[in-house]
Amino acid sequence: MRQSTVLEDLRARIAQIEGVGVRHDAIPFGLSAVDDRLPGGGIANGALHEITGSPDLADDASATTFLAGILARIEGPVFWCLRWRDLFAPALHLAGLHPDRVIYVEAGSDANVLLAMEECLRHSGVAGVVGEITKYSTTASKRLQLAAEGSGVPAFVFRRGSKPEETGEGTAAVTRWRVTAAPSEDLGIPSLGRARWEVALERVRGGNPHSWIVEGCDATGRIGLPAALVDRPVAAEERQAAA
Repeated sequence: MRQSTVLEDLRARIAQIEGVGVRHDAIPFGLSAVDDRLPGGGIANGALHEITGSPDLADDASATTFLAGILARIEGPVFWCLRWRDLFAPALHLAGLHPDRVIYVEAGSDANVLLAMEECLRHSGVAGVVGEITKYSTTASKRLQLAAEGSGVPAFVFRRGSKPEETGEGTAAVTRWRVTAAPSEDLGIPSLGRARWEVALERVRGGNPHSWIVEGCDATGRIGLPAALVDRPVAAEERQAAA
């Protein structure tokens, strides 16, 4: 590579870094309990985010639906890069992400998934780019972060089936989320209640980790707080007043 090309590339990367947090807005969850914990009031556009579940299939499904709900609330096509296509598309539709919006890239390996993500992130106007991988290096995460900053498109590294101890390495991701299944509301009758998840914000640049019990995505991709949790502060005040 010629020296002039190297310098041009370096200047472009520096310009991208200097523009972080200025050019890109955020994707709010619509829940103050969650958005207030995130700099910018939501999932940052033009940034890299990590989402993980666990080896348990129920947790894996919960994390997948959580991610689909975020993407459902952004306009435009979604690139979903994975080693092989084993995703259950109807579940994404239930979270508001219509199958016609999703373009699958079957890459065959983690290395090829990362390459595909970088290529997809070069195009603005995309709702988001997802890459399903088992592990990746700090250098690879920095490349994805730079690519996301350049286009303003959010990038999501989805580590399906990962154990907590497998996600402790350094990363350039702005946020890291772990989503696991939680017991649904007891309706008192044999019935299927709205799914509940434990959503843990394990890492956030410029903020502190936190966790919530939330109700799973509705048909528009929005999560909710269980009524019992929403009313808890009021109930506590009533008990104190009665005492």
